[in-house]
Amino acid sequence: MNKKMPRRDFTVQSALAVLGGVAITITGCSDSDSPTSPAPTPPAPPPATRGDVSGVVSENHGHVAVVTEAQLTASNTLVLDITGTANHPHHRVELSASELSGISSGQRVSKPSTTDFAHNHTVTFN
Repeated sequence: MNKKMPRRDFTVQSALAVLGGVAITITGCSDSDSPTSPAPTPPAPPPATRGDVSGVVSENHGHVAVVTEAQLTASNTLVLDITGTANHPHHRVELSASELSGISSGQRVSKPSTTDFAHNHTVTFN
């Protein structure tokens, strides 16, 4: 006896057979802040005002380095806190008056941050 399957049942069974062979992978972000796993360096944030200069932080995980226009024109030594959104507020970069002048005139200036929690970063302006 040849019994036919209703079209609706055939469609449902076909869909289930196709979905049965599909693997679904879900990935998530890690909350860990491991200095041993390399992470891509995100681009520097845009300057807050026209005269501000943003630096690029190496091996970045949330740090932000921005020298404001007022800090550039003050011609003083500057200790810049680069905490940003990182979960450890410890990194500082010290810039001399001559380095600030160089940044202001568009010269490339790279400085290492302080070393805390067994790692540091290099901040590059321009």
